[in-house]
Amino acid sequence: MRFDLITLFPEMFAAVRDQGVTGRAYARGIWSLGLWNPRDFTEDVHRTVDDRPYGGGPGMVMMAEPLVRAVHAAQAARQCARGNADIGPAPVVLLSPTGRPFDQAAAQAWSQSAGAIFICGRYEGVDQRFIDQHVTHEISLGDYVLSGGELGAMVIMDSIVRLLPGVLHDAQSAEQDSFNPALTGLLDSPHYTRPEVWRDQAVPAELLSGHHAQIARWRRRQSLSLTATRRPDLITAARARGELSPDDEAWLVTLGAA
Repeated sequence: MRFDLITLFPEMFAAVRDQGVTGRAYARGIWSLGLWNPRDFTEDVHRTVDDRPYGGGPGMVMMAEPLVRAVHAAQAARQCARGNADIGPAPVVLLSPTGRPFDQAAAQAWSQSAGAIFICGRYEGVDQRFIDQHVTHEISLGDYVLSGGELGAMVIMDSIVRLLPGVLHDAQSAEQDSFNPALTGLLDSPHYTRPEVWRDQAVPAELLSGHHAQIARWRRRQSLSLTATRRPDLITAARARGELSPDDEAWLVTLGAA
């Protein structure tokens, strides 16, 4: 898997490249990274990448031409890295508040791909003509606005890379994540570790029982309880998909959340 980032601040991506789970996976060659600064694809002495918006208004807009040249360079580098195999152009993703919301299902889908080229916008936005002609996907992290697309791209990359084979020490770790299909899309249950009693608070007895079925049932009920309290929409969605068992439904009745 390879990610290419079109960004005015390539140094920001050292965090995801060098640190933590993604950093170890990068060092092992599980994924790779290309960084492309639009300023390197300008022709004027000031390396201009933005200009004032037509129609007036505050802020500046990123110009189309430097972005197009950067995308072409990234596509060519990806093709070269694959030995010029006829694999077709990579998806071009714009991080944008107008994009499709990103979720765990999207992370799962992208983890089966060869990666993408991310456009990290800045200022008031990107010239719409570039978006219309070259962007294949627009993605949003939520109903808020960031100063640029770099942090959003790193969040998305992290969520995808950790799902790749060999990245996590135990492949089942990802299956127990909140929103994972293994949990029917619900929130994960609480977790505990040593000591058994901490500041007069004991670990739930079910987790100390050694009885695997009892532990699994406790975790499932905790997941249902937490989800019903904080994200009831996930309960509704799981029910619509037919993924709640009779025992799940009985527990939700007990909670008064049916």
